[in-house]
Amino acid sequence: MLQGLDPIARSEHAVGTLWRQRLALSCAAALARLQGRGEDEAAIRDHVHLARPGDDPGPAGRLFQAWRELARPGALRSEAAAARLAPLLDLDSEVATSAVSEALSAGAGQGSPIAAAAEAARASLCSAPRSRALALWIADAALARRLGWPAPVPLLASQIKRSDLREAAEPESRVAWVETCHRAYARAGASAIELHADLVRRADKLIAVAPKLRAKDADRTLGRLLSEDAQPAAAGKAASDRSGRRLFERLVQLEAVRELTGRSTFRLYGL
Repeated sequence: MLQGLDPIARSEHAVGTLWRQRLALSCAAALARLQGRGEDEAAIRDHVHLARPGDDPGPAGRLFQAWRELARPGALRSEAAAARLAPLLDLDSEVATSAVSEALSAGAGQGSPIAAAAEAARASLCSAPRSRALALWIADAALARRLGWPAPVPLLASQIKRSDLREAAEPESRVAWVETCHRAYARAGASAIELHADLVRRADKLIAVAPKLRAKDADRTLGRLLSEDAQPAAAGKAASDRSGRRLFERLVQLEAVRELTGRSTFRLYGL
């Protein structure tokens, strides 16, 4: 799995940020289910992308924001990561700082990257046993640190069950937990590779239709579509709301962009 994923995680392709955001959304939805919540990916996307600046997107929306933070290069700097994570995961800042520092230290050094990620998650659960989400976040950060990736890739949370996390916290199940992480990362990696290939195809199509667009802010809008999970057809720096809507309608007609909600109002668009 890592052999196929490594060149993608290191790639400077335009869809790299978008790819990580889509994986972050999958992880957030999986964690919401693990916590007994009912939000799916579409609902979580709405919570975050349709919220006004400063609004609380709700618990599931904060999970998405936490995993979007994971996809940033700064996620590997423990103090900055803990400061951003604490409010998103409802953690005390000191607890978050200690857990992130200890877990990333556990993931440093030589040996199997996945074993390092598993150990980092286990260390996090020992330090902050009430935050399973933090443990899974840290595992992906530790994996990226061990592999030298420019930014982590949200993976493990999408493939972990509640029973797996109970196993991780038990000292006698240490070896079994590492094996569980190997299987989970294999599944998550295969899905991530497939998603990246699909996004590259969609991005190529969007770039191909760009010369057909005459709308103001078209270049800026296309740039955001290549790097953001979703965006509304709102006014831009040089375009009105109506012009923005017409641009997205044109992109949908050209099959270069999808409307992601299925609604007639409050629409969101993306690759």
